[in-house]
Amino acid sequence: MEWSVQQIARNVGTTSRTLRHYDDIGLLKPSRTGDNGYRFYDQSSLVRLQRILLLRDLGLGLPAIAEVLDHEPDAEKALGRHLDWLRQEQERLTRQIASVRQTMEALKNGGQIMAEHMFDGFDHTRYKDEVEERWGKDAYATSDAWWRGMGPAEKDAWKQRSRQLGSDWIAAAESGVAADSTEAQELARRHVEWLTGIPGTPAPAPGTGGGGDLKGYVTGLGEMYVADPRFAANYGGEAGAVFVRDALRIYAAKHL
Repeated sequence: MEWSVQQIARNVGTTSRTLRHYDDIGLLKPSRTGDNGYRFYDQSSLVRLQRILLLRDLGLGLPAIAEVLDHEPDAEKALGRHLDWLRQEQERLTRQIASVRQTMEALKNGGQIMAEHMFDGFDHTRYKDEVEERWGKDAYATSDAWWRGMGPAEKDAWKQRSRQLGSDWIAAAESGVAADSTEAQELARRHVEWLTGIPGTPAPAPGTGGGGDLKGYVTGLGEMYVADPRFAANYGGEAGAVFVRDALRIYAAKHL
């Protein structure tokens, strides 16, 4: 079965021009082009388009999406991982909805707002299952308690520091400097310093709880940045994540 470009555009809620652009840049080729120049798409094309849209929703640009698709040609495997993430997001949003409803009810009825319930499901819990699976429930509980214990100003400062670090990594990767350059290695040092400031991780700073193999932790995270599009998006896509991974690996070998 095939669908015309107009049918696909209507079903997806996009434009024929967008799909033609995907064709022009080699991101999504039609299964065939008719004598009249009309593009037609078969089932495999639609599966690829679904993956493109899912990755776009993660904030990846088209070049990064192309890299991800080329890196993982097995659509069923890739969609399975994305489905797991969507289910986690669904659970997180369900908690957010319940949290907001409780706040609205309290405001409407003049009741007391319960601070311990107001922020359930927000950003600090989005990777709860992954943290517990990789490093144990104690690691998540410690990190969660640390986050909940910070005031608004402290949280804003930490988020800004994280955003700045990500922006600096992207800028360095786009500048073309080598992973072993002074600039990249200084970013790697900052990255490790940032990681070790989070209690509950396998290798936090002394006196913050936890502990473990810092070298293995840092290099393992670097691999995860490349393998998982959600993390790669923080560094401008897979190419940026590869740069971060390589820089962290070099730094870890020399200093950890």
